[in-house]
Amino acid sequence: MAMDREQVLRDAAGLLMRKSGATLDEVARAAGISRATLNRHFAGREALVRALEDLGIAECEGALAKAQIEGGSAANAVRRMVRELEPSAGLLAFLYTENQLFEGDEQNEGWARLDADLVALFRRGQEAGEFRLELSPVWMAEALCGLVVSGAWAVSEGRLARNDFTPMIAELLLGGAVRRDR
Repeated sequence: MAMDREQVLRDAAGLLMRKSGATLDEVARAAGISRATLNRHFAGREALVRALEDLGIAECEGALAKAQIEGGSAANAVRRMVRELEPSAGLLAFLYTENQLFEGDEQNEGWARLDADLVALFRRGQEAGEFRLELSPVWMAEALCGLVVSGAWAVSEGRLARNDFTPMIAELLLGGAVRRDR
């Protein structure tokens, strides 16, 4: 039986999001494969985490492209982006906890590309007069990521309905970021 690598990665992410210290035996069971099969494809936890990172970056880049964040109002682009990121939110929640992915010389350049795209979106919103100028675009991008991850955890734990993911995140972020004339 052929192993569906992407499904194994999704099953692993689902387990690791709920139980970050899960053993590779537990990951294999969650994916419905043997530990030996898991080991043939991922030479240890580090290799598995790096494969999850590659998948997460690819999914984020795909979501940003599908959301067409360069067009229309910046606020509507944020809403579209959150909607497109929702299917990957659980994977992102796990990756967010893996500090080694964001430290040192081994950091994947994909994170920097994603950061740059998000910062550019919030800067565009500021330049168009949509977003508050006293909030840095970098901070708004970080806040968005934090809200997506928190939303994934809330959905996973049953504290937030999946259908509420996009409106709750987008409106909370935009309610704090939208410029209001005094």
